[in-house]
Amino acid sequence: MSFAIHQMLDKIKKNIEEQGNTVSGFNVGVNAGKDAGQSIFHVHVHLIPRRKGDTENPKGGVRGAIPHKRTH
Repeated sequence: MSFAIHQMLDKIKKNIEEQGNTVSGFNVGVNAGKDAGQSIFHVHVHLIPRRKGDTENPKGGVRGAIPHKRTH
């Protein structure tokens, strides 16, 4: 991941944290290539704010971050 993308993620993360204290973690997701699930072929990064209890079991990170989008 480039330094500029890392800086952007850090800035947005801090902004989210300043808006309140309910966010207790983050997932960062990048799909690179069709076989990795990329459907829009340009560079994009997902910063997903997480809250304690937002899923029953957060193990697996990004794969389970959005329950209604899971395929299993």
